[in-house]
Amino acid sequence: MAEHILLGHGGGGSLMQELIATELAPLYCDPVQLGLDAAILALPHGRLAFSSDASVVQPLEFAGGDIGKLAVIGTANDLAMVGARPLHLSVSLILEEGLPLALLRRLVRSMAAAAIDTGVTIVAGDTKVVERGKADGVFISTSGIGLLDSPNPITPQAISPGDQLLLSGDLGRHGLAILAARHGLDLQPSVASDCAPLWPQVQALLAAGAEPHGLRDLTRGGLGSVLVELAEASGCDLVLDEPALPLAPGVAASCELLGLEPLHLANEGRFVAVVPCDRRAAAEAVLAPGGGRWVGAVQAAASPQPQVRLRTALGSERLLPPFSGDMLPRIC
Repeated sequence: MAEHILLGHGGGGSLMQELIATELAPLYCDPVQLGLDAAILALPHGRLAFSSDASVVQPLEFAGGDIGKLAVIGTANDLAMVGARPLHLSVSLILEEGLPLALLRRLVRSMAAAAIDTGVTIVAGDTKVVERGKADGVFISTSGIGLLDSPNPITPQAISPGDQLLLSGDLGRHGLAILAARHGLDLQPSVASDCAPLWPQVQALLAAGAEPHGLRDLTRGGLGSVLVELAEASGCDLVLDEPALPLAPGVAASCELLGLEPLHLANEGRFVAVVPCDRRAAAEAVLAPGGGRWVGAVQAAASPQPQVRLRTALGSERLLPPFSGDMLPRIC
């Protein structure tokens, strides 16, 4: 078999069958599913959540992860944000002619390991091959099904004045890891992506009776964009305690050196939880071991347009305006 992807690998013939059987079979827990046009699933009774995502990150590999790990964990995390336990994923690969098979093998191994880490099974998929220069190596599309474990809907509309804001961990590591890998920066201290499953922490919040009103993972646009969206959707002001924001030493130093705003840097293993005031202690107890902490509160809107306000170390306040774009495109 050739050591690079050929156009023939996407033609439906023997080359494609060889690619699937040799390189992609490790993704599947049940090899029987490889021969079916649709997965047959034995799902538990209950309410289901469904999500789809696409990953186009560059570079394909970076400190702390790669596009394969990112694709699996990203979709599983989207399910977790509505209180759903991730169950099954489908994976579609768009491979570029000339892609080294050694790289594809690394990505497949990474996806399989990420599926184990997130507790999901990959049950269906598709593979296409496009001409050189048409896909930046690999594009990955994923869809996932999860079982809702939350007894109450987790939506921005449930957020109300008095609720408390908590973060599950430190900010900005994924965005900086991509920046460093893309431009060959030797950041000191070094920074690795925070790409990690979120369901274990969400499950622990639910088990502890934290009753989250809102959950959002901090991906493109970072915490800042998420808070602006939650303020607009809930009709409430969100007041953030800026000194409480957790930053790893490498992130803090790099942001100061490069003039970056950590509130707008992407994360792939962090979320913000909005919980009732009387559940704050329970939520903090769950999130603290992973570096999570309280960072702010929800207030009634002081103007017709809900706002995000940051309380500084000096006691003054500044507004966090909506972010118009991505500081660093193609980060997931």
